Amino acid sequence: MARQEELVFVPLGGVGEIGMNLALYGYGSPGKRQWIMVDCGVTFAGPELPGVDLILPDIRFLAKERENLKAIIITHAHEDHYGALNDLWPGLNVPVYASGFTAGLLEAKRNYEGSRADIPVTPFKAGDRISVGPFDIEALAVNHSIPEPMSLVIRTPLGNLVHTGDWKIDHAPSLGPLTDEARFRAVGDEGVLALMCDSTNANREGISPSEEEVSEGLRKIIENAEGRVAITTFSSNVGRIRSIAHAAHAAGREVLLLGSSMKRVVNVARDIGLMEGIKPFIAEDEYGYIPRDKVVVVLTGSQGEPRAALAKIARDEMRNVSLAAGDTVVFSSRTIPGNEKPILEIMNGLIDQGVHIITDADALVHVSGHPRRNELVKMYEWTRPQILVPVHGEAAHLTAQAELGAQSGIPNIPRVRNGDMLRIAPGPAEVIDQVPHGRIFKDGKLIGDLEEMGIGDRRKLAYVGHVSVNVLLDSRFDFLGDPDLVAFGLPEFDEEGEDMEDTLYDAVLGAVESIPRARRKDLETLREAIRRAVRAAANEAWGKKPVVTVFVNKV
Repeated sequence: MARQEELVFVPLGGVGEIGMNLALYGYGSPGKRQWIMVDCGVTFAGPELPGVDLILPDIRFLAKERENLKAIIITHAHEDHYGALNDLWPGLNVPVYASGFTAGLLEAKRNYEGSRADIPVTPFKAGDRISVGPFDIEALAVNHSIPEPMSLVIRTPLGNLVHTGDWKIDHAPSLGPLTDEARFRAVGDEGVLALMCDSTNANREGISPSEEEVSEGLRKIIENAEGRVAITTFSSNVGRIRSIAHAAHAAGREVLLLGSSMKRVVNVARDIGLMEGIKPFIAEDEYGYIPRDKVVVVLTGSQGEPRAALAKIARDEMRNVSLAAGDTVVFSSRTIPGNEKPILEIMNGLIDQGVHIITDADALVHVSGHPRRNELVKMYEWTRPQILVPVHGEAAHLTAQAELGAQSGIPNIPRVRNGDMLRIAPGPAEVIDQVPHGRIFKDGKLIGDLEEMGIGDRRKLAYVGHVSVNVLLDSRFDFLGDPDLVAFGLPEFDEEGEDMEDTLYDAVLGAVESIPRARRKDLETLREAIRRAVRAAANEAWGKKPVVTVFVNKV
């Protein structure tokens, strides 16, 4: 008997967490499925992963399915949706479909990072349709906090799916497009089997304010400010940068852009015609010659990134640009959870300089790019799905949307998390399998798991330091010269004021001398005795056991 064709959904990232979005859609019988990937994002490491540059989704599930992966479609150019593409695409080598803005940013990013991956991108934008294996994919215009975002209608022989990507409803954005209500309604009339919907703001009531209102809030701040105004925002928010530039020029102020990522984004936006009507920005070395009430700085660093422009200004480390008492810094952004402490440190550095701070708690200077509850209900009304799959969010966000969908009368809302294989059709939607998933780490030029990258050991070193010992023995297994000992990352003195290295050195001598000469022939036993003695001496003096490496050689 022929095995039945199935339509399945497998998230490898972004479902149960914020960031690292990667979704797979499969069609066919088990073992013979064809796949498409939607988005390929990253998330960022915190201090618990020392040295890690980026966190990428683990795609080893695709290793055996690689021949069956037909395409990658990128919904928009935020790092959590496209940032892993440069690193993961070379192992997949399939066609990539993305907007002109996304393709331009990808190219600029590759040049900046010196990446060897030359990813061929096929232009794909709102209104376009492509056929890939059993999938027919249409891009629908939506509004979000970046140029050229799209939702996807994925038509299959077993029914139509809507993958929203990141979206919101804004009737007065500073940069288009509007979310295409008419097209979503038409797709709803055609019939929607399942809606995979952004959950980021599912626990926020009401409707998002318009970007036009944010522009007005920023305009008032710029007009009323006595000194310089610096506004930090996400570098990808071209609409916000345009709004700030218009408001600054209306107030008779010049605009300076600071931060390499912001300059890259604006260059790409200019190349595709999104910066028309905006006066040229000034050069950094002109800044010091412009009166304080005649300049606005738009800069990176809204999340407290230590190497971004705002952090350098807070530490007064920039050669040509500084702020002074009476100047104003506006955080035109939201705080991504986990970034509270570094942002606070930057704010305190600025406040110490006499700078006024304005955040979205003080004035309407930011609006999210994601739908609140009333907007989600509108999407349900437009598309009328049989199945709702909350995606793009942590457990709290996914659960909030699931409850809202149930209240709105959507009959089937399965619980899905990263690694679940959801059978959408035929039959009731249910999780039928688990696939390998997780996180891998980009560390310098290399990519691997926690163990391969040595991150667990590095974390341990950060807490307890390292001691290396080198012992040379003569032919009679006595010391040939003094042992060498180097302690790295340990306190210099114990609480008695004794030198820590001297204490550990004595432990080495004691360990060797406590073993009869005849038994010292077993160098491995001797090595382990020294290691244990050093750890024990450190623990007694300090209360912690360092990582200890011992070399014993007989000459």
